[in-house]
Amino acid sequence: MDETKEATLRKEIEEAINRVSAENGSNTPDFILAEYLLGSLAIFDAAVKAREKWYGREVNPTGYVGDMPVVTLNPVT
Repeated sequence: MDETKEATLRKEIEEAINRVSAENGSNTPDFILAEYLLGSLAIFDAAVKAREKWYGREVNPTGYVGDMPVVTLNPVT
């Protein structure tokens, strides 16, 4: 995801959180919650890629790599 799309998504998440006062439960600013959610998405993407690699399947069938930081998951042995 390019920087413009990521910034747009972050802003829209912040606005959605603010619109329904979802930040009230944790008393955490909407921008911090939006950053947490985007980080969770990046970690989930890394986990899916690690799972596909583990099963010997094509890691990125869409051909889209994106520019999000790559997170390496170390398998537990």
